Amino acid sequence: MLRPSDLPPLESSSIMSGFLPAILGGPMLFPDGPPAWPRPDADVREVLERLARDASWGRYLGERVPALEAELAEAFEVEAAATCVSGTFALELALKACGVGTGTEVILAGYEYDATAHVILELGAMPVFVDVRPGSFVIDPHRIAGAISERSRAVIVSHLHGALGEVERVRECAGGLPIVEDAAQAPGAKYEGRPAGSRGDLGILSFGGSKLLSAGRGGAVLVQNPRLGQRVKVLLQRGSQQIAPLSEMQAAIVRPQLHRLAADTAHRAENVRILLGEIGGIPGIVLPTSSEDGDAIRAYYKLGMQIDESAFGLSRDRLVEVLRAEGIAVDAGFRPGHLGRSKSRFRAGSGLEHSEVAGRETLILHHPILSGDRSDIEKVAEGFVRAYQYKNRLRG
Repeated sequence: MLRPSDLPPLESSSIMSGFLPAILGGPMLFPDGPPAWPRPDADVREVLERLARDASWGRYLGERVPALEAELAEAFEVEAAATCVSGTFALELALKACGVGTGTEVILAGYEYDATAHVILELGAMPVFVDVRPGSFVIDPHRIAGAISERSRAVIVSHLHGALGEVERVRECAGGLPIVEDAAQAPGAKYEGRPAGSRGDLGILSFGGSKLLSAGRGGAVLVQNPRLGQRVKVLLQRGSQQIAPLSEMQAAIVRPQLHRLAADTAHRAENVRILLGEIGGIPGIVLPTSSEDGDAIRAYYKLGMQIDESAFGLSRDRLVEVLRAEGIAVDAGFRPGHLGRSKSRFRAGSGLEHSEVAGRETLILHHPILSGDRSDIEKVAEGFVRAYQYKNRLRG
């Protein structure tokens, strides 16, 4: 695979036309576009065929939902797991169980998936944004203590873009507030020997259509604190029925994916290692810093990096445009929660300068390509190399 040092000088006449970025007329690296997700899956197909044969896919009280909940509790090393209709609903349940409601506050990172703040607001509570660690995407534990008020009811720690939040450090700074650990992007990840989602009082998973464990829709609350777990159980009940349940068919689809999660996680992590080895030396590509232990396993639902325009020579947004023209699935990162939002709908619990940098410079590469083979990864790397090599023309 090409690295910048392997290429002829920038704009050299000896460069073959095949090296041109697609946006400048070169051939696309992925002419069929990004790979679809969920991808064809023999295990899932077998499950669906079995459900169709025995007509068990629509049962109210079948065996597959409780079996999945037991397997989730074992895999994530928690006391129990409660499935539900979506990851968003799982977050709402967890926050309600922590006492979040009208007039209360929830502390979360300033760089965060926007729907998280919307859940807090829908509960009548106030999001309190604190900054992320410099050069990363996860909440800075040392910014939390100064954000706590008498209205605080919970702290959300999200694992984002391959970076793992420091749940135990957060707990030390949270003044006894319950921790909701959002592992929707990180099933399969581990930190200090424990699965992501297991260190909070409650954890969150999503089985949405784009997720690493996908049933099209669905989610789960991972319970480590039995008292809060009992509240989740009560919140899910409406008389003799559970509200917003996961279906038997969805549970059946998730189970085989859960069984091979460790192998799939290791495969993506190895592909990320290869990719970062290829592009890590390109000026202006800033890989996230980490204070995690060296044995951490990262899940890579999305791979995040920051683009320093002054060093790379292109803005993050222009690079996204160039890579998309190659058929590579990339996006700009999240907009910080305090930007574009009325000041009546949030409180800043700290300065948010690093969250603003993350929002301005972050590029995220989606996981379907990271689940491919080595040739796919080398093509992605070549896309970055082409963009850097032709940055002068791409700016014009």
